[in-house]
Amino acid sequence: MNEKLTHLDPTGKADMVDVSDKPDTERTAIATGSIQMKPETLQLIQAGNLKKGDVFSVARIAGIMAAKRTAELIPLCHPIPLTKIAVDLTVDETHHTIHITATARTTGKTGVEMEALTAVSITALTIYDMAKAVDREMQISNIRLIEKRGGVHGDYIAHAD
Repeated sequence: MNEKLTHLDPTGKADMVDVSDKPDTERTAIATGSIQMKPETLQLIQAGNLKKGDVFSVARIAGIMAAKRTAELIPLCHPIPLTKIAVDLTVDETHHTIHITATARTTGKTGVEMEALTAVSITALTIYDMAKAVDREMQISNIRLIEKRGGVHGDYIAHAD
């Protein structure tokens, strides 16, 4: 692997990549992650019995809002106009886990991987925040990019685990 880091200038200082000459293309990124908890915690969340309210709705909205503000959170990210951000939550009762999938889309000069990853991260953190009063042992894990489409570097699909 002989690729240079794109966010460093020739002297090694942090630098925002100049995307002025890149063409606008359709771009999509999908990221996933999960949060595991005690079985009782998952039951409370599913029943809507936590004092802070509907965990699924609040966490989904938090993930969407975070994706829209990624450039404010990650210093060298470009602010980009998202055309779509979706956050899906799936319950795995066997492993008392909530799986999170975020899909981000844009038509622009740079990708949306960071927006999808930010959406997953903040969704998981919101679930933790809403349920921490009953379960401080929750574990957030496996946050990763699983698919990217569009752009000059082409498509990417993660290897299966």
